[in-house]
Amino acid sequence: MFGVLRTAVNARALSRVSLTPSIPITQVRQYSAGHEEESFEDFTKRYTAFFDQVEDLFELQRGLNNCFAYDLVPAPEICESAIRASRRVNDFSTAVRIFEGIKEKVENQGQYEQYLDALKPLREELGIPTREELNA
Repeated sequence: MFGVLRTAVNARALSRVSLTPSIPITQVRQYSAGHEEESFEDFTKRYTAFFDQVEDLFELQRGLNNCFAYDLVPAPEICESAIRASRRVNDFSTAVRIFEGIKEKVENQGQYEQYLDALKPLREELGIPTREELNA
């Protein structure tokens, strides 16, 4: 009988404890990885320099994944540098896939055509067709 009474008293005490106001706790999270905003020109310079220094396929594909992950379409200078890097490491398929990545990133077919026109001399120099030309 006393066990039941003790349980009821403990339950009532616990309910009072949980209903009493406590000191407000605020959480502050500090991030140490703060960085400045990067301009499009700085972005272009950084990735052009990166692709000019690529020495193997892993670096090239890692750089392409990082570059295309941003919410922007890489400048033709970046694409040219990446295509030259893909030919330098002797990976023809990556060169073709760069054009596929551009096609996915642009908003419409007209923009894709502008990229193709801008990169046409490079495509002819290196002999790189687009996916559409390969399927024709």
